[in-house]
Amino acid sequence: MRTQICEMLGIDFPLFAFSHCRDVVVAVSKAGGFGVFGASNGNVTPEQLKIELDWIDAHIDGKPYGLDLAIPENMDNKGDVHQTSNTLAAQIPEEHKQFVDRLLTQYGVNTKTPVRADEDREISHFLDTAERLVDEGLRHPIRLFVNALGRPPQFLIDKSHAKGVAVGALVGSKEHALRQLEAGVDVIVAQGTEAAAHCGEVSTMVLLPEVVRAVQAVRPVPVLAAGGIVTGSQMLAAMAMGADGVWTGSVWLPTIESDVSPAVQERLVAARSRDTIRSRAMTGKMARQLRSGWNAAWEGPESPGPLPMPYQFLLTDRAFQQIEKSVQGGNDKARELLTEGVGQGVGLIDGIKSARTVVQEFMEDFARALERTHRFAE
Repeated sequence: MRTQICEMLGIDFPLFAFSHCRDVVVAVSKAGGFGVFGASNGNVTPEQLKIELDWIDAHIDGKPYGLDLAIPENMDNKGDVHQTSNTLAAQIPEEHKQFVDRLLTQYGVNTKTPVRADEDREISHFLDTAERLVDEGLRHPIRLFVNALGRPPQFLIDKSHAKGVAVGALVGSKEHALRQLEAGVDVIVAQGTEAAAHCGEVSTMVLLPEVVRAVQAVRPVPVLAAGGIVTGSQMLAAMAMGADGVWTGSVWLPTIESDVSPAVQERLVAARSRDTIRSRAMTGKMARQLRSGWNAAWEGPESPGPLPMPYQFLLTDRAFQQIEKSVQGGNDKARELLTEGVGQGVGLIDGIKSARTVVQEFMEDFARALERTHRFAE
């Protein structure tokens, strides 16, 4: 296959796989797709990022891959203030902490269980730490650097271009896409509301052709389609509307290589497309996630209301580690609280498979769909 993005990155099949799990990234790239490591969950320090990327470099057999960060463009630099998870947690209102403790106790979760989230760590959302993450990422042979929350900071664009690395950004409207072009971004990911986690309100079917048309009128850069895409036939449909490839995430959660807990994977496989909800309960920003007792409680009358990012994320991160430990210990009731950022395409996921198998199924389904379209011209 030859599209603009294929030539830019040196790939044959433009299936982009976003994952927080390095094993998924490696498996997808080695199977013919393009893995993108998501160092965007707030827990990755520059030192940890080095460990993760060193491992990827050692196992990916020279195949191309990318890196994704989430640096909110409206997040001010804190200058000389050294922000860590502990200094931020100390700013969380007591009523929110008590609300979480009551909720967990209601489901039989021990709120005193020690978890990794109790360790003090730097928060990557702040620009001083983010620039160190960028510098570390560019020490590795990544081919694409993506920012997931708005316009990338100028240092990410300038440093990436100096290294010959393409820069991408996720957008939810044509206006966002045009602003990214002005900033110097090389790849646009048009993400519809069907997508997992942070997403807008416009469907992929409408957003994609609108963004493609707007982008082509200014500067013809590759556009990737994102939002609810979990099959090869959907990939073909997106490319028929002008996309150079597809950006996927949810389909990799229930894979053998994924580090998502087995209990969450079971819920994902059993879920229907209608079992997702957009809520601020996970991160503080509106994000699509699996419907559960957790987001229902935050939307309920007893809720103090979700906090803004990154405070809500800190609450959620700690609570979910305790919930998962409780489930692992045999507390079935706590399963009702389990959630995950997942898109509406979850209803098309039918089992737990290897990442290589998922890539192969994408290719086969794409080929079948392409063959069907040939019949239209007969």
